Order: sequence, then C-alpha cells, then structure tokens
Amino acid sequence: MTASEFSQQTRDKLMQVSTATLTTALFRIGLRNVFLQGVQRLGDGPNMVGPAYTLRYIPAREDLDVLDSFANRENPQRKGVEECPAGSVFVIDSRGDASAASAGGILATRLQMRGCAGIVTDGGFRDSPEIAALAMPAYHTRPSAPTNLTKHHAVALNDPIACGGVAVFPGDILVGDAEGVVCIPAHLADQIANDAHEMTVFEDFVLERVQAGQSIFGLYPPTDPATKEAFKDWRAKAGR
Repeated sequence: MTASEFSQQTRDKLMQVSTATLTTALFRIGLRNVFLQGVQRLGDGPNMVGPAYTLRYIPAREDLDVLDSFANRENPQRKGVEECPAGSVFVIDSRGDASAASAGGILATRLQMRGCAGIVTDGGFRDSPEIAALAMPAYHTRPSAPTNLTKHHAVALNDPIACGGVAVFPGDILVGDAEGVVCIPAHLADQIANDAHEMTVFEDFVLERVQAGQSIFGLYPPTDPATKEAFKDWRAKAGR
C-alpha cells in the first residue's frame, strides 16, 4: 500500500488507537508477531501512522564503506531519504545492531521536511537529542554516535525486511505510540483500524466503570448481558 492508497479515514482511526489495542485486534485474527521489539520513541507527540518504505543494511566492509561513498547518489541510505514518499514511514533494518548509527539528525530532518510520517530503526540514531526535538516521530533502540559506515552497509530499498524481529513488507502500515510500534499487514489495515476503533470505544467505557469502583467480572470481558446494555446506553449518551 502506498501513501496515496491509504485512506484518510483509516489513518484517522489509527491515529486514535493504542499499539496495545492493535496487538489484540491482530491476535484475534491469528497474528502474534507484530510488535517491534526493543524500539522506543524519542520525544513525545501524537501517534505515528503510515505505510512502510524500507531500507536494509548488512554488515559493513572496510573497502566499501568509506566516507566518499556518501557522494554516490545511488547510495541506498541517501537515495532512500530523497525518495521516501510523503506520508510514509522510513523503516530501517539494522539487524538489531545499535553499535553504530542507522541515521542522524540531518537525514531525519530531511525526511520531516519532505513530509514523511516517521522514521523507525531497530538500531540507534546519532544526534538523538536533535531528532527527539523534531515534530516527526522517531523510534530506535538507543542513542549511537558512530557513523553508520563503521557497522552498516546499505544494500536495498523497499524490499521486505526484518525490524525489531518483525517482518515488514513495503506498504505495510506502521503505527507508533508512546509504547512502541506495530506493523499491520497492508491488506488488513482497514479491518484492523475498524476493529481497534470499536475496541477503544468499549475499553473507554470499561475504564470509566472501573474508575467508578465496578468489578471487572462480567464487565471485561462483557459476559454479563447487563454490561452490553449498559455499554449501548453509555455509547448513545456519549455520542460514540
């Protein structure tokens, strides 16, 4: 799925749901490995939502990964930053290696200026304080000052990758919040957005009841028929 094919309605719904709710919605249809392990957000802000545009690294090799390689316009890291479509999330497979940076502040800023929805790596970023201050969401495992060339060789753009132990295919929908990042298979995006939206409405009702002192038995899950009636009334009054 490209950014242009991703409906605004689905995007809006995913902006309002948590990664916790999304993992449950995906689990209900049999998908278990969808939460990127070890990936954390830099800074605060609204959810990150967008189709994946991917970059894959392999281990660096000293005869190839020299500073002059950045001058090559076909360098996949540089080329990817200039080609990642507006509204998409730039997702980097760094093999879980944060001993050298996956990208830095200048490249992240360029992605933001081009209208990208976010950047994610299972490695680390250099210039992490500056990246944390950007309006564009960014996720990594930890700060890493060394240049990517010391450990990473960029080899492929917009191929299937692994990131945080999760298979990410180009066009899959990445959703990030303060807890982490979930990958939704592209063909399931509309269904999962609808399911998660409905789950969120019900969970808001449940939380309100729990805060008022009600037991979770019969409420969560709603095994008591009275719960379903109460939710129906609550939803009508709340306009949800």
